[in-house]
Amino acid sequence: MTQNEILQLIKREVVPATGCTEPMCVALCVAHATEALGGQPDSIQVSLSANVLKNAMGVGIPGTGMVGLPIAIALGAIVGKSSYRLQVLDDCTPEAVAKGREYIEQGRISISLDKNACDNLFVDVVCKREGHRSEAIIANQHTRLVYLCCDNNVILDERSALSGASVSDNENTLSLKEVFDFATQTPIEHLQFINEARVLNEHVAQEALKGNYGHELGKTLTRPLGKGIMGDSIFSHILSVTSCACDARMAGAQIPVMSNSGSGNQGIAATLPVVVFAKENHNTEEELTRALILSHLTAIYIKQSLGRLSALCGCVVASTGSSCGITLLMGGNYGQVAYSVKNMIANLAGMVCDGAKPSCALKLSSGVSTAVLSAMLAIQNKYVTNVEGIIEDDVDRCIRNLTLVGAKGMQETDRMVLDIMTHKRNGTSSKS
Repeated sequence: MTQNEILQLIKREVVPATGCTEPMCVALCVAHATEALGGQPDSIQVSLSANVLKNAMGVGIPGTGMVGLPIAIALGAIVGKSSYRLQVLDDCTPEAVAKGREYIEQGRISISLDKNACDNLFVDVVCKREGHRSEAIIANQHTRLVYLCCDNNVILDERSALSGASVSDNENTLSLKEVFDFATQTPIEHLQFINEARVLNEHVAQEALKGNYGHELGKTLTRPLGKGIMGDSIFSHILSVTSCACDARMAGAQIPVMSNSGSGNQGIAATLPVVVFAKENHNTEEELTRALILSHLTAIYIKQSLGRLSALCGCVVASTGSSCGITLLMGGNYGQVAYSVKNMIANLAGMVCDGAKPSCALKLSSGVSTAVLSAMLAIQNKYVTNVEGIIEDDVDRCIRNLTLVGAKGMQETDRMVLDIMTHKRNGTSSKS
């Protein structure tokens, strides 16, 4: 890829998002269908791929004090604006929430699992109003509208591009060496945009301390109990700041974060550990900017072969990026950055994603703690070797092995996790 192509790739994948991206993706699809219909629908039918359903079931919806898909769907029809993309519900008001509750209570919304979805990220919305019908489909990426129609008028149809779909538009177009060279050699003035991730994600971490969000992992780590056990160190600060941001986001704080590859938590994990380390290590602004680029672009590269949604927790991917960034801030070279990737994969391969929810803060803390440990070993030229597990000499093969496990090897795990999640409330988890 050329330098300009890589820049455009980062700018596409590192974007602001308010709230968990899966329910926002569904709300965005509803907004598209509602706008095509020309008015608020009388009924909304939503069909989702398993991974979207899994990630949208237990997460707070910003500005509502409610959890899950129904209110996100209702608000997508009531106040959603497709032009806002992953900030589709930013115009939410208490009045809109009250109206959304009425939508739900009146039974206007139906949600189903599409077992034949053509992609792990698939949303199909049908809206009906006064004898008219509209349909919108988002697939492959959280904001990628592939089909839109109203009655017999087809406005957009790009579904054929998804046939035999690869997991990414850009699969296998990068290597870790290209990622490293881009981050360290591109003129700094072309990279300054990444600092917006620092601004947004630091802000949400600071705001989290003003409330009691989720399981309050971040706040717990900043209190005397947390400091007494974990200490008052760079390591504990990285954990607390990252966890604070995740606490707030997963609990539905109406504050935008900078996402990575369609995930706000990935954006948080790729940004804040690097920012905290750079501050406390007294790195320069240029060093921090380059480390952030390395972190985010590494995560994007790994996601190219893993896919948008999978059974592998996204914190593994993003924390691998932050480990690379921290290694660079320690003065590491390319070889040592590659060592940090091998250390990360050796430890975290197989961490299961069981949906987006407040306890994601625990997983992020596991990921970023491993990121620090991996960087510490790498800078001393200590790394997991090719005689151990799925690690190979070639770091890009290591990454591919990780994504093969996550995208293909864990498919049955993914199905089992969803089965447990969808049946646990009545105690009838089925066996398969």
